[in-house]
Amino acid sequence: MKTVVITGSTRGLGFGLAKRFLEKGCNVVINGTAWGSVDRALGQLSAFAGRVHGVACDMASEPDVERLLREAGERFGSVDIWVNNAGIGQPLLKVWEIDAGRLERVAAVNIMGVVYGTIVPFRAMKARGSGMIFTMEGHGSNGGILDCMAMYGTTKCAATYFTKAFAHEARGSGVIIGRLLPGMVVTDMLMETVSGDDPENGRRRKIYNLLADDVETVSAFLVEGMLSARGSTPRIEWLTRRKAMFRMLFGAFRKRDFFGTV
Repeated sequence: MKTVVITGSTRGLGFGLAKRFLEKGCNVVINGTAWGSVDRALGQLSAFAGRVHGVACDMASEPDVERLLREAGERFGSVDIWVNNAGIGQPLLKVWEIDAGRLERVAAVNIMGVVYGTIVPFRAMKARGSGMIFTMEGHGSNGGILDCMAMYGTTKCAATYFTKAFAHEARGSGVIIGRLLPGMVVTDMLMETVSGDDPENGRRRKIYNLLADDVETVSAFLVEGMLSARGSTPRIEWLTRRKAMFRMLFGAFRKRDFFGTV
């Protein structure tokens, strides 16, 4: 039975991954910043009591990340799969309009959370010669630009570079360092990017209706990919370029509306 740690997993795609791993028979440790969110998520997963554990910690703090790993080990033994999913969004403002404290927090969680969330479990996995660490990609990972997403996109680009560079340095360690590419997933964070009635948000809603998917669909695909991953640097991609092109061409037949606008 595999043990999985998923950071930022009290809601959204992280929660979907946790539920799917549990359905596949794994032990799962979920994580959130506050105990309130962790307790709520554990309540929603009560059917899996005994195989799910929750830890509240700040992924931007190395001691907190070390505690997360330690508690996972004490509860279930060695961690087999670690998923760096934790991340926070930015206010939908131009970057110069955002408070400096918020900018620093987005950078700390989205970049240092991946740095610590890779280094800390890697040390333990390297010592035994096996394990998998996956980092979730997102807008900005491939250099794409959207207005009012500059800081978030910057952090995702940095996290992707770090993961690729870390995998290169970790070659020969026996530890798999992979990336997850979920595409557009209908979560609270995505919904926040289309709040308001201005024309740009209307345009985004149309694109999301064409290309986005629900949490259950994407999490099932990613979990299957992680459990069957091979090679030292797997790249598990849901919304491939081919799939996106097909949806853009034949989107009229998809008839999905996540926003109640059709």
